[in-house]
Amino acid sequence: MDSERAPRLFARAKIMAGLMSTEHFDVLIVGAGISGIGAGYHLQDKCPKRTFAILEGRNNIGGTWDLFKYPGIRSDSDMYTLGFSFRPWKESKAIANAPAIMKYLGETAKDYGIDKKIRFNHQVKAASWDSKTARWTVDVERGPAKEPAQLTCNFLYMCSGYYNYAGGYRPDFPGEENFKGRIVHPQKWTDDIEYADKKVVVIGSGATAVTLVPEMAKTAGHVTMLQRSPTYVASRPAEDPVANWLRKVLPAKLAYTITRWKNVLMQMYFFKICRDTPERAKELIMGQVTEALGEDYVKKHFTPRYNPWEQRLCLVPDGDMFEAIKANKASVVTDHIEKFDETGIVLKSGERLDADLIVTATGLSLQFLSGVTYTVDGVLFDPTTALNYKGMMYSGLPNLASSFGYTNASWTLKADLTSEYVCRLLNHMEAKGYAKCTPQLTDPTMEREPWLDFSSGYVTRANDIFPKQGKVAPWKVHQNYALDIINFRFAKLEDGTMEFARAG
Repeated sequence: MDSERAPRLFARAKIMAGLMSTEHFDVLIVGAGISGIGAGYHLQDKCPKRTFAILEGRNNIGGTWDLFKYPGIRSDSDMYTLGFSFRPWKESKAIANAPAIMKYLGETAKDYGIDKKIRFNHQVKAASWDSKTARWTVDVERGPAKEPAQLTCNFLYMCSGYYNYAGGYRPDFPGEENFKGRIVHPQKWTDDIEYADKKVVVIGSGATAVTLVPEMAKTAGHVTMLQRSPTYVASRPAEDPVANWLRKVLPAKLAYTITRWKNVLMQMYFFKICRDTPERAKELIMGQVTEALGEDYVKKHFTPRYNPWEQRLCLVPDGDMFEAIKANKASVVTDHIEKFDETGIVLKSGERLDADLIVTATGLSLQFLSGVTYTVDGVLFDPTTALNYKGMMYSGLPNLASSFGYTNASWTLKADLTSEYVCRLLNHMEAKGYAKCTPQLTDPTMEREPWLDFSSGYVTRANDIFPKQGKVAPWKVHQNYALDIINFRFAKLEDGTMEFARAG
């Protein structure tokens, strides 16, 4: 028998024999990061009679912002849109670092009493749906000993993100065993990693790399960002002067709302430019970088082969990376790796890079809904055969929603809307006496597309393990906040696709 399944089956046998009690909740939320804390608030606010608990696999809140410890970790979205709709961001910096975000999340959880609903060190392993009782049975491992336990709920809300917390994407490099220095992935960063006055090579060109390079350059001897191909990099002020002024003259909530909508509309406008007139978008981005680094440097190292927003743009607040390059504390090399040797990296061009420390900022490893195994009435649910309903539920999977943010805007904008929709759904089911809701695909000929219209490596590597999206609503995943406001807050719940039923 599978060594992981055995404890869960034993726990289930004990429950059936009456030797172990199981707690029941109206809703179980999985994950105590931004999405989970927001979900807890919305449930308390809009479904006050519903019982719920938040299951967190780690021993702290924060998710991403507590997991990653690499130097300089910060948001790449402004906090007026990454923050909650119900909780104003009051700090002066719009582009915040992880400690500031953790403080914001901690205060939010405490002030609204959400912290009392969190159960730490509860790792969800499996979930089984039973139509007769209209309940999920959730298998967890809790505590340091990974003690098997079970909880039941009527609705399961997955707020655990989309990447694997156990480790990031890490390709093998020829000869890396010969390197005498240290090799580390940012997701595995520890406090004992020293880089002061050392030669550092950061492999990668995404958000993590452009965060690491200027921060490490402050004390390292030199930092080289080694990339196979360029990424779009844009500078933005770390502080929002309009937001800071509004806070001085208006109540905090009103100032926050105005700033939030200002930034949302600016994001939507720029995204439209990128999709409708990509050459114009390139001019705007490249002109900014050229002014900072010069035409030759930009042509070689900051001119991508794809159009803006086909992959996520990288943000450098106050041009910090550009300043590090101009100060000769950092540099960019565009080339391919031939092999590692004892003291660095040999490139396919024949050049080599000396290094004392190599950081493999090579991306995330994605997984579907925390890698949990789902069964529906004893049948294993296969996510690869399902369609994504409104970007938050899945065909054939009852009473389950997931929080998944935007790729072209801040995560929390979509997370807030998803929680509002879940609350609408729960209240509608209560009012109508329904116990079950399931998105059902009625058109088997529906043409399918990848789960995200995005060409980033971490997305394309995971396309085969995720549900697909359809060509038309409600199976089409929109990356449009204004449109989603209409769909999530005002569209009919009984839309002919969502199937409702009573228990049994």
